[in-house]
Amino acid sequence: MRAKYFILPLLLIISYCAFAQKTTRVNAIKANDYGVVYSLPKTSFVVEFLVKKTTYQKGDFYPYAQRYLAVDNPVTENRVVHTLEGIEVINKGIPDKTNSFMVEFRSRTIEPFVYLREDGLIAAINAEPEDETVPKLIIPASETASENPRRYFSQETLMAGSTAKQAELVARQIFDLRRNRNDILSGEAVNMPPDGNAYNVVMQEINRQEKALTELFSGSVTTEYFTVTYQIIPETGNINREVLARFSEKLGPLDADNLAGEPIYFSLVRKTPEVTMQLSDRDLQRLESKLTQGVVYNIPGKGELTIEFGNRTLKSIEVDVVQFGSQDVLVKQMFDNNKQPIKVYFYPELGAIKQIIQ
Repeated sequence: MRAKYFILPLLLIISYCAFAQKTTRVNAIKANDYGVVYSLPKTSFVVEFLVKKTTYQKGDFYPYAQRYLAVDNPVTENRVVHTLEGIEVINKGIPDKTNSFMVEFRSRTIEPFVYLREDGLIAAINAEPEDETVPKLIIPASETASENPRRYFSQETLMAGSTAKQAELVARQIFDLRRNRNDILSGEAVNMPPDGNAYNVVMQEINRQEKALTELFSGSVTTEYFTVTYQIIPETGNINREVLARFSEKLGPLDADNLAGEPIYFSLVRKTPEVTMQLSDRDLQRLESKLTQGVVYNIPGKGELTIEFGNRTLKSIEVDVVQFGSQDVLVKQMFDNNKQPIKVYFYPELGAIKQIIQ
């Protein structure tokens, strides 16, 4: 039978920090019959791609780039290029509506309490949970476009009757800026900056004007970085190279059903053998009773996660998958010690036990 799964596109430019949820302490008191309801998670995978958008803009004088400035490879057409620069995969637990339970304490237990996340997943019992460490892609700084170069045109350039004449006059202006900078650097300028601050201001202005005017010949290249995120919720079977999303050099990241881009494949192979048990009605009843008489927790299985694009592997890692595992129970009697209450720490994203302190 083919495994069922879900691919849910999320909003663009989402930081993983949004997944670090707050926790709330819930006391087990007489008003709630000394019980706290919690949920166990099922595994989802949040896949985040770092995308670089490079915009090439030709300059008005690009035909004269070689003649006046010796620029061999000016930008000759306007175009946008997208590239995949990075990928991050986070194992994110989401509440499983079919796995909600109650932690029950005896009335004589000293001030028992449970920490729950905002989504109801259990984080700790009789202890304050530890801070979650969340992976996050680092987004590089973008390179913005230069100022409008025409604001630096002289009156003679603005009145020139042809593009060729304007290009010649702007080239002269660029060489004048370079000569002024060299004169200042060598200390031979007629009007030297009086101090260090003035020197920095003058040099920055010269460099800014030169860059803006030069791009009229060479063209401009600007870069912008952003992230796009997708979420996959597997079930108990394998996922074999299903299309997670698509990617186009011209259009960037696209939905899985948009054939304008090349496919990005997602695979998940179960590594933990699936155990099938033939239980009698009596044994099944005992198992169900066991799951109602203590603290139920997950024992995740293992899987091999692979993401491929363009005949290369972007990511290949071993992951924990709740749907590939099983469940067990901490017996109720473990929490009856009044002198030294037992502390239990969980991995909230997995519903698995991290540490037990007696």
